[in-house]
Amino acid sequence: MNKVHKISGIITTLNEAQHIVACITSLQLICNEVIVIDSGSTDNTCELARSAGATVYHQSYLGDGFQKNVALQYVQNAWVFSLDADERIMPELATAVNALDLENSCYAGYAIRRRNHIGKRWVKCCNWYPDYLVRLYRHDTLRFHEMKQHAFVPVENTKKLKADILHFRYKNYGELFVKPERNYSTRGAKVLYLQGKRANIFTPVRHGLGAFLINYLFRGGLFGGIDGLTLSLAIAQNSYLKYAKLLEYQRDKSVRDAEDFNSVW
Repeated sequence: MNKVHKISGIITTLNEAQHIVACITSLQLICNEVIVIDSGSTDNTCELARSAGATVYHQSYLGDGFQKNVALQYVQNAWVFSLDADERIMPELATAVNALDLENSCYAGYAIRRRNHIGKRWVKCCNWYPDYLVRLYRHDTLRFHEMKQHAFVPVENTKKLKADILHFRYKNYGELFVKPERNYSTRGAKVLYLQGKRANIFTPVRHGLGAFLINYLFRGGLFGGIDGLTLSLAIAQNSYLKYAKLLEYQRDKSVRDAEDFNSVW
């Protein structure tokens, strides 16, 4: 493997003690510094991160894209690699990145494939693979869109690398439907409500049914066995609940008042 580039690895965390050391260790295959932005972990995430060689800064959670961009004020290098705590740099990816001539690159970033897993099973259907995402980029040119959730780095002037990030997305089917500390449907409903979006009684059914049909019939869930069916159902459930909760916020002031719309974590 070639010499590690001057790349700053960035990770955002909240109670990631089970993942953080392995995540940092994998980033160190390509990065000469690792920055962790923690949003108030109550476990020993921060201590473990420091012991693994990362520098830790604290920032109350601002939303996905906003939080990832906080790290950019602390990095020492022009190139950064963003990795979530439950992701890993695979050896083939480390080799590919270390072989790049970044100082003379004509690209502002590189998109990388992601292998999404349920348990130890690599699931490829429902757009889960190749799932290209821009993760290596020059932060003076590109950065995450400042969005509350599902933020991404734009693909302008980027190149795809044929190498993978390993993503331990869900431990089991239970997490697929209700992942601890990640209430995606509530977060999504809050974002939609704050954006001024509104639903009617048909909206949850339309979105839920549409999500199932698209993922099961057109995105290969049908050919993914029980994993494909279960994933399609979970995506549909999340879509249904997101719009059902949005409708509930509109119709029931007591439910709306009980929610903290300043936080979508």
